[in-house]
Amino acid sequence: MTGVWAIGLMSGTSGDGVDAALIRADATHIHEFGPALGRPYEPAFRARLKACYGGKAPAEEIAAIERELTRLHAEAVHQLLAQAGMKPAEIHVVGFHGQTILHAPKERRTWQIGDGAELARATGIDVVNDFRSADVAAGGQGAPLVPIFHLALADMLPKEVKRPLAVLNIGGVANVTWIGRDGSLLAFDTGPGNALIDDWAQRHKGEPVDLGGALAKAGRIDEDVLAQLLSHPFFDQKAPKSLDRNAFHSTMVDHLSAADGAATLTAFTAASIARAIYLFPEPAQNWLICGGGRHNPVLMEALEERLDAPVRSVDDINWNGDALEAQAFAYLALRSLAGLPLSFPTTTAVPQPMTGGKLHRA
Repeated sequence: MTGVWAIGLMSGTSGDGVDAALIRADATHIHEFGPALGRPYEPAFRARLKACYGGKAPAEEIAAIERELTRLHAEAVHQLLAQAGMKPAEIHVVGFHGQTILHAPKERRTWQIGDGAELARATGIDVVNDFRSADVAAGGQGAPLVPIFHLALADMLPKEVKRPLAVLNIGGVANVTWIGRDGSLLAFDTGPGNALIDDWAQRHKGEPVDLGGALAKAGRIDEDVLAQLLSHPFFDQKAPKSLDRNAFHSTMVDHLSAADGAATLTAFTAASIARAIYLFPEPAQNWLICGGGRHNPVLMEALEERLDAPVRSVDDINWNGDALEAQAFAYLALRSLAGLPLSFPTTTAVPQPMTGGKLHRA
């Protein structure tokens, strides 16, 4: 068996917790998947973390949150190692995404909090973090960064999974990777993912998510409001393109009932994803869905109605849909160490293929 063991850590824009995953890989191929886990954040910490979004919280509060976030990631690494029966010396590197609190690529700014040097000290393992800054500084969108990992995964699929293939991640923001027959890539954020739905459920039901899509299922879509939401200028932009979690707001649905608002926001996510079809060089023959949104049956049904191709969860093809992004950052850390590109003109609009990441020795 070739390759080395690497750990990936991901805390997405939904801000619900940290995912950790082990893979054995080299800088170009995935050889084996190890265990993975998810550690949810306590509600109080999640609320404080979300208050940092936009980078507008007091500097001392952001620093305090960063210290706590790093500690929680270190605990996730130790828990994963215990689960795998492995020691830090057996791990080549940790890919530490950190937590995005600001993403404004037009201003050439992106901010992921998380102390890579402290994580290396706390785990005894070399850490690569700050994956997005180099891309943004060079004029790229800084997101999405997972397409090269999606391609490595797709190369492991049986031939009956036909290309072109679309891999859709529905996190706080939704993003898609289009993989052509020849392995060519196109990637971009499609629009809102779970963020608006989650915030609506929290406000109206005191729950962090619309569990099982129950609230949306009980409501009716307001087509006029949906049309207004879809008139956002983002949808007229060419790909590649990316979004901040807070680029969209639910103010247009504030006058609706809790159920109708949830139904309309869920339809908005599905409809904005369907808009991606018009940006593909060629229609996708299959859609594979990962991220938390795949657990929402109302959203999945809406995608099946709007996408003119088979739609299925990545779990159906034996990918770990809950660990995929964490696995991706383990792989990206290995590519960073090898000096290989993480992003490309067709994935982030960076002018030329761009490596990235900063290494912190244990």
